[in-house]
Amino acid sequence: MTAHELWPAPLAPRPVTATVQLPGSKSITNRALILAALADGPSTVHRPLRARDTLLMAAGLRTLGVGITDVADASGAPPAWHVTPAPLHGGAVDVGNAGTVMRFVPPVAALAHGAVTFRGDARASERPLTAVLDALRTMGVAVDGDRVPFTVHGTGAVRGGVVHIDASSSSQFVSALLLAGARYEHGVEVVHRGAPVPSQPHIEMTVAMLRAAGVAVDTSVPDRWAVAPSALVARDLEVEPDLSNAAPFLAAAMVTGGRVRVPGWPRSTTQAGDALRDLFGRMGARCSFEGDALVLDGPGPGAIVGLDADLHDVGELAPVIAAVCALAAGPSVLRGIAHLRLHETDRLAALATELSAFGARVRERADGLEIDPAPLAAATFHTYDDHRLATAGAVLGLVVPGTLVENVATTDKTMPGFVDLWRRTLEGSR
Repeated sequence: MTAHELWPAPLAPRPVTATVQLPGSKSITNRALILAALADGPSTVHRPLRARDTLLMAAGLRTLGVGITDVADASGAPPAWHVTPAPLHGGAVDVGNAGTVMRFVPPVAALAHGAVTFRGDARASERPLTAVLDALRTMGVAVDGDRVPFTVHGTGAVRGGVVHIDASSSSQFVSALLLAGARYEHGVEVVHRGAPVPSQPHIEMTVAMLRAAGVAVDTSVPDRWAVAPSALVARDLEVEPDLSNAAPFLAAAMVTGGRVRVPGWPRSTTQAGDALRDLFGRMGARCSFEGDALVLDGPGPGAIVGLDADLHDVGELAPVIAAVCALAAGPSVLRGIAHLRLHETDRLAALATELSAFGARVRERADGLEIDPAPLAAATFHTYDDHRLATAGAVLGLVVPGTLVENVATTDKTMPGFVDLWRRTLEGSR
């Protein structure tokens, strides 16, 4: 399916009842690849996500000299990635439109011997990056350019030290510097100065994974993260299911009054997607655990409660939640998500435009959206090459006959095979 094709989003003729096996977490996979590339020996990443963003990360690290090969998984799961560190060298890295690649790899490239050029999709040149590149310059690294494309001139070592950044537009700025910082001569101390950092769970994930690799991380002072210089311990890691990618499937139960079961949902996790249990619970769902699975029973049409929520720390969930809000029985306010204007697209403007096209009354705020439900009618849901917009459109299509989603293939960014998985989810309800 090409970017210009319109996908007839399937209508749910009855409540969706299904068990959904989610692919691995993109956030964990890409952090695991970085840490393994810088470790003191070979590591294996089990059940990794294999999607555009993670394939770009693996390709970028291979360009720098890291060995990343497929190995069979004894459990019968998809092949694992075996990662073998090696001396890093120069090359050209394609970041696509992956924030983790364009931000996490440059601090690694600073440790290479040679120049590393970063190129990407057209949208990549519009996404903020200066905080990471200026921090590298502060630590003595030569960098040409401030946005994609740019070049990092690695000399094999980075002195590290204290850097002050404004990470109010992306938590990835902090994670990028912490992930490579243990390999710097003096480690790194990142001090944030600015409005509150969004998506804090992602920084907590980075800190937890660094500590599991044997790195001392000091988080005792708010808005300050200090990584001590040390080796990164090679280890095998199993990637959790991607809980943020559970959003459209749990939403399917919400809007149809069905039941969706997600095996492998961790009882304790740093993933932002775990907030879905609380958010959908506030909208009328009943969430429970059955063994290792999360089960969500949705309220169904006419019984969804409007939501007033600050999504600052979990902004990636906003598109699907906004779609559910458009089907609620009362008004909703989604706040704290001004930073979504700088994601794969301006998600606030896109959501306001597309939900309004279906008939919802949506008003943009400086930091979010106000959504007043109204009768919805079929329209084309444009995705702006944004995977989370595509899944939001699929949710509307469950209950709005005739919904078309433009470029549903953009879901390959983090969930290859979404269309087939969506179809199987609905078929399981018949």
